[in-house]
Amino acid sequence: MGNELCGVTWFKSTYSQAQGECVEVAHLESGRVGVRDSKNPSGPALVFPQGAWDAFLAGIMSGEF
Repeated sequence: MGNELCGVTWFKSTYSQAQGECVEVAHLESGRVGVRDSKNPSGPALVFPQGAWDAFLAGIMSGEF
């Protein structure tokens, strides 16, 4: 999985503040989604199947979290 994260473009929400306490996301070639802490870009990242990521975003939009 480590190679899958090399060279990807990470981004964060436009709602993020300048303090750097953000989550960054990358859409991977495999169709999965990588998530990491912006304060530690060389640290670990979580990788989710696209369906799980979509369900998470839907939960956020619906106020579930």
